Amino acid sequence: MEAAGRQRLKDHVRSNWHNAVLVCRKCSKKLDGGFGKDGEERLAKALRRHLSLKKGRKAAAGIIEVNCLGVCPKGAITVVNGAASRDWLLVRPGADLDALAAALDLPAQAEAQNPG
Repeated sequence: MEAAGRQRLKDHVRSNWHNAVLVCRKCSKKLDGGFGKDGEERLAKALRRHLSLKKGRKAAAGIIEVNCLGVCPKGAITVVNGAASRDWLLVRPGADLDALAAALDLPAQAEAQNPG
């Protein structure tokens, strides 16, 4: 039985992600947009589009909406950089997406389009 347990731990799926970013879905819903070209997109989608990232594990980075992170700031969205999870960001609508990407250590637009 112990060998079977070890075998299950070896199962895995690879991704191309340089980083994983967690975006609070509840905060995003409360703000109802505020990002993107016209200010009508949710943060996760606007950031993915801004960096030309695809969805899924083949993207250069993962931007994932997760259930409530428990911070619940007024007028902002809680964002966690998975590689540096000690400091969480509170992102206000209309934030500079280039500055946010740099703060989250996300790949630049050119790298996002042609990873590797």
